[in-house]
This record gives sequence, structure tokens and C-alpha cells, in this order.
Amino acid sequence: MDGPRGRLVDGDVRVGGDARQRYYDSRGYGRPLEGNDLLLSPVEAAHLLYRGDLGAVETGGGTQEFAAFVTGIDDPSFAVRFLVYADLRERGFYLSPAREGWVADPPVNADLAVYERGSGPWDDESYSAVRVVGERTDVPATELDAGVLAVVDEESEVTYFEVERPEIGGDSATLGTETIEGVLLADRLIVWEAPDALFGECFYGQPLAGRQSDRSVLQLSLVEAAYLARRGTLAVDGSVFDRGQAVEGPRFERRLAVYADLRERGTVPKTGFKFGADFRVYGDVETVDELGHSERLVRVLPPDHVFSPRDLALDVRLAHGVRKEMTFALVDDGIEWYAVGRITP
Repeated sequence: MDGPRGRLVDGDVRVGGDARQRYYDSRGYGRPLEGNDLLLSPVEAAHLLYRGDLGAVETGGGTQEFAAFVTGIDDPSFAVRFLVYADLRERGFYLSPAREGWVADPPVNADLAVYERGSGPWDDESYSAVRVVGERTDVPATELDAGVLAVVDEESEVTYFEVERPEIGGDSATLGTETIEGVLLADRLIVWEAPDALFGECFYGQPLAGRQSDRSVLQLSLVEAAYLARRGTLAVDGSVFDRGQAVEGPRFERRLAVYADLRERGTVPKTGFKFGADFRVYGDVETVDELGHSERLVRVLPPDHVFSPRDLALDVRLAHGVRKEMTFALVDDGIEWYAVGRITP
């Protein structure tokens, strides 16, 4: 207990003496108070205790060193926050708790504010918001905010995911106004006399039975057909939308909304089944004969979807393995887009 001592006050730790110069000015710990006093959050105090830079904390129950201090914190999420805090400190970052009074405009659902290298809490506009969870803690889709999600696994290793609001767009060929006739056949639609542009330039459907040499007969998925029918390009006896709902239920309407949005953004969505996703997305398609690599996988989610960190890690790993960006479309009244990728801070 050679270092300074702190005092527990309303859940935080107050340190006097030269605490401001010792901890804040030189290493970005805490929040300055009047004079040279400093207020440390519990995770900051725990890290300083662990390093031996803070001697002990005086509480109503006595004087506590690291072990007694951390085991006395009645917060089941404290352990994972401490592990992430310590990991990021070891990587050379300065951090603050992401709450009012400690950072400017505290982000919703974040636990830590991580400052860019070379900056600290005195530059509180330049930080990244970090949400910390354990691998068994589910994350509602509505709380998947832009920033960083840090997941601590059962062996206390940390995996970092960057969550962004992606700019989705492309410059793919668009279909003309010529009316195309199709016939519903169970859970797909057949176009017997397809114009060349339908598949060859705009990448709708697939040649029947994989006969790439004959593109005059195409099979379209129900979501492709429903989009073309609503656009007024496809004439069909019966409602494609009703057939889609009968086959998929409410999921069909969500997938159709996302499909339409992607087409209207100039991209080409195709089935992502082989990747465990709803769609794979091409940004620029001029001709199927010179088709490039799809850049993005999209999963369509209802507003009440809850992510398991394990499933999220699986999605991101799979997308990375096939050189695509994992993207989630949260469909409610509108569509909220999120792209998630693994990062190393």
C-alpha cells in the first residue's frame, strides 16, 4: 500500500494530494475536481489498484486493496468491463466511463469512451464508444449502436467488433419499362420469354435448370418477382406478394422491403442462402458475363431481434472468410442498416 489512498464516495473513488498531476494530467485517469483532487470511476480505481499505482481505497467497511475492492462491487458486469478496460490500457489507449459528467454527449448503451492515441479526456470530442458484454449476454438489435462492441469470452479473451452505419450504393444496370409476363409455379415464378436484359444485364432470376446457354426461360424468386410486379414491370395471374406471405409469413414482407431498398440504391441483391444470409449484394453489375465479386452479405431482422454474441461472431467470421462485409437490415417502419466487422484496436 505504498501509493496514495482513495476514499469511496457515492460509488466513485476520490483521491486527494497530487492525484490530478499523478493520474489525470500524465495518464488520463479520472475526472478533475476542485483543487488537485480527482474522482476515479470504480473500473479506473480497480486498474490503478491492480497496477499498484493506488495503494488502497477506504470504504465504510474498512481499507481495501485490489482483491477486496473488486469482489466487493455489486455489479455482475463489472468483471468484463474491467477486463476490457485493462486490455485497452495495455494497448496504449486512454479511457473514461461513458456517462454524463465524464465525457461530452455520453453515447447510449456504451460503457467506455476510448480516446484516439495521442489524446485523452481533455480532448473529449474525439472518442469511440465501446459497449462491453460477456459472451453469454444477448444484445437486442435496437441497441446495436454505431461504435465498438467488446465481447469477453469464458477464458477472458476480448474480441472487438466495429459497428457502422454503412453507405450502401451501386451503379448497376436498371431494367426498362417493357412488360414481362410470368407464371407462378409453387414458390417461384417462370418467365418463358425473357428479354435479354432481365438476366444478362440486370441479373434477375436464373436460367431454367442452370442452362446458361438459354436465357430466354428464367426462374425468378418470389422476392424478385414481387418487386418487379409492384414496379409494374411484371404481369402475372395472381398475387406474387400473397404467395410470398403464404410461403414465408411476415418474413417475406421484411425481405421484400430490404430487396426493394437495395435495388433502388443501385445494387443487385441475390440469394445469400449458401452463406447463411438473406442476400449477397453486388454493387456494380453491367453484365452477368463479367460479373464481379459480391461485396456484402445481408441478414434481414425484425425489430425485436436479439443477437447472441456467439451467433454475431459466426456471421462476421463467415463474411470475412468469403471477403464480404456482414450487414444487418433492421426492419420496422423503415430500415436501419448496420455493418459489423472484427477489428484489432
